[in-house]
Amino acid sequence: MAEIMKKTKAAKPKDTVAKPKKVPATITSIGPSPEEIARLAHQYWAERGFPHGSPEQDWLRAEQELRGIAS
Repeated sequence: MAEIMKKTKAAKPKDTVAKPKKVPATITSIGPSPEEIARLAHQYWAERGFPHGSPEQDWLRAEQELRGIAS
């Protein structure tokens, strides 16, 4: 009897949830990169004469421009 039990293997449960496939980064990235936004924001800041103040203004303008959002 013990020999029969040793030969019989318990069935392993199969995964019922499909594992996601790896997708290249170029497909998963949506919108401009932070580097692209930073370059354009710096350009806007330079065009304004490098004033002291709020860099967020240039960043948001660059982000909206690159995403195609009308302000």
